[in-house]
Amino acid sequence: MKFLASHESSTRGTFDFPIELYYVDKMHPRYEMPFHWHMEFELMLVLSGEFFLMTDGRSYLLHKGDAAIISAGAVHGGTPSDCVYECVVFDMNRFLGSGSVCQAKYNALFERGAQIEPYQPAGSVTCQLIDRLFEAMEKEPEGYEFVTIGLMWQLFGQILLQHSYTVSTSENKRNDRSTAQMKAALERIRKNYASRITLEDLASTAEMTPEHFCRVFHSITGRSPIDYLNYYRVECAAELLCSTEDPITEIAYSCGFSDSSYFNRMFRRYKAEAPGKYRKLHSI
Repeated sequence: MKFLASHESSTRGTFDFPIELYYVDKMHPRYEMPFHWHMEFELMLVLSGEFFLMTDGRSYLLHKGDAAIISAGAVHGGTPSDCVYECVVFDMNRFLGSGSVCQAKYNALFERGAQIEPYQPAGSVTCQLIDRLFEAMEKEPEGYEFVTIGLMWQLFGQILLQHSYTVSTSENKRNDRSTAQMKAALERIRKNYASRITLEDLASTAEMTPEHFCRVFHSITGRSPIDYLNYYRVECAAELLCSTEDPITEIAYSCGFSDSSYFNRMFRRYKAEAPGKYRKLHSI
């Protein structure tokens, strides 16, 4: 079982209906959201508690009833606090008919590098549309596919109507380059977290000096590179604790920790529990 990925490429839904719903509570192996990205749009809806979301360096505190729209390709992650939330991930291009007027408007907007405003407060028109879309996906009444797609069109229409997006400027383009460099570093962590990785290794991958890399990495993720590396390794270890019966020391080594006492200390820091207790409470 493998849930963590800095770049997700799994197929959503079915070929004819490429959209997937995820319900996430404390028992879900991806309750925490390490930074990642995918080429589909993602909608989030907070059902209870709070969720601290960061996307492309901007932070938002979502409360019960709030929603978020995460644009395709955006680096995002976050931390739930006593939270239950849902996500819908979909490939908008697969829903656009070839040559349609909607496709022309969509392409004209996003080929200019437009980014949709992520935060959608509870009670707003866009949030109400997202809420109804989630309800249709959850209950799956007869014809829910028509309802879901219809609400999706309404959502994008409302975004255009209220101009809830920004178009790339020269500053945005500089930020886009920094984001691409951070994606390279995150991808290296994803692929090599079990091996020794230094700050210099990550900075080199991002083609930056270590000092500049630290500043940019923190601006996008809210963490230092080494803090994030330890956090990611702990998340990987937590998955293995929940889904396997492997010894805790073996799991620690397989996730890049060469010292079991250091692993225990880092695990307590990020999970507020000892590894053994975490396994008993969260095993699948």
